[in-house]
Amino acid sequence: MTTSPDVATQPTQLDWQLTGRALDLALSQTTDMAPDILRVPLDYYSDDTLRDLEESSILRRVPIAVLATAQIPNPFDYVVRSVIGDSLLITRDREGTAHVLLNYCRHRGAMPACGSGNARRFTCPYHAWVYDNTGRLKGVPGAAGFESMNRDQYGLVELPSEERHGFIWAVLTAEAEMDLDAHLGPMDSELAQWNYQAFGYHDERLLTSEVSWKGALEAFAEGYHFPFVHGNSVIGMNTLANTHVYDEFGVHHRIGFPFNWITQLEGTEPADNWDPVQQMGIIYWVYPNLILANSPVGVEVIDILPADSATTCTVRHSWMARYPATTPEQTEMYDGIFAQVHAAVRDEDFTMLPQCGEGVRRGQHDHMVLGRNEIGVQHMVRVMAEKLKISLP
Repeated sequence: MTTSPDVATQPTQLDWQLTGRALDLALSQTTDMAPDILRVPLDYYSDDTLRDLEESSILRRVPIAVLATAQIPNPFDYVVRSVIGDSLLITRDREGTAHVLLNYCRHRGAMPACGSGNARRFTCPYHAWVYDNTGRLKGVPGAAGFESMNRDQYGLVELPSEERHGFIWAVLTAEAEMDLDAHLGPMDSELAQWNYQAFGYHDERLLTSEVSWKGALEAFAEGYHFPFVHGNSVIGMNTLANTHVYDEFGVHHRIGFPFNWITQLEGTEPADNWDPVQQMGIIYWVYPNLILANSPVGVEVIDILPADSATTCTVRHSWMARYPATTPEQTEMYDGIFAQVHAAVRDEDFTMLPQCGEGVRRGQHDHMVLGRNEIGVQHMVRVMAEKLKISLP
């Protein structure tokens, strides 16, 4: 989370009562809590069979955000992205509609596109079959060899997708049902107020880590670890430890981590400086794999997915600016902000988290214990357990 009390921003529509709740917790030196501790079986994080079930029954069946709108702002823009091993070609057509296509030629399976850019057509490097940016097959060298083939039936496979709230959402199974309204539920209106579609995409970094994807996500759902893991960085220095306001939105949640200066509001009346965005880092978990960490100047977009085993994961960490850069000076400033927040994620969170992964792999205890102060983590575990039909102790 980027934290600075000096950045002027437009107030969001978040209720100032959120700031009041955070102020009360800060002054009382407490936090929102769950009713009791929660015991989590160790194999919740370590079982490879469970990891495969998570991919087949959750990650390939529910809408996930595969790209930010700001990454393909113009007609014919495209990005190729790997998601759980699938190569996706994500495009914007002439009319401005986004498409999520499997980036595999229908002839022999090679990849017609790579990288990112602006292109109307994509040519497979193996036999030069040509596709347009909606996936339609437009050219076949040696066409006489395929004269009985109906080209309309051999376009790139398109996945169900919808663009909303500054992201392109897709279901990673062709012909699957996609109901983004049902998936987002009460989180839909919560995300709408941020206007992420107007943000400017800045940069991203990829990393892999020796920790469960669920355990990695949980690091962004509690401030208990802040002084110990982030004690020498902006997060630890500017954010109250073990203090947060917590709200659920169906299967999703929101956590507000108050900045140290929130206590300066004691005795004042609500006004513009009570805008929650200026008084706390606001982090969302959008089930199943997306973290949105909001600050006064932008949002960190962190999507975490399982890799080859239950205790390995991939992390895509990107940053979008509330106000898109229009000058070299702004770009340089944003470079500095992203470098700072990525360093915290890479060098602090994901230096510690592999130790948790090792404890899961090698531990001989049968369960972990989550405290009442880890209410967001408890929620994540309960949601996942319910979806996977796992009984918790």
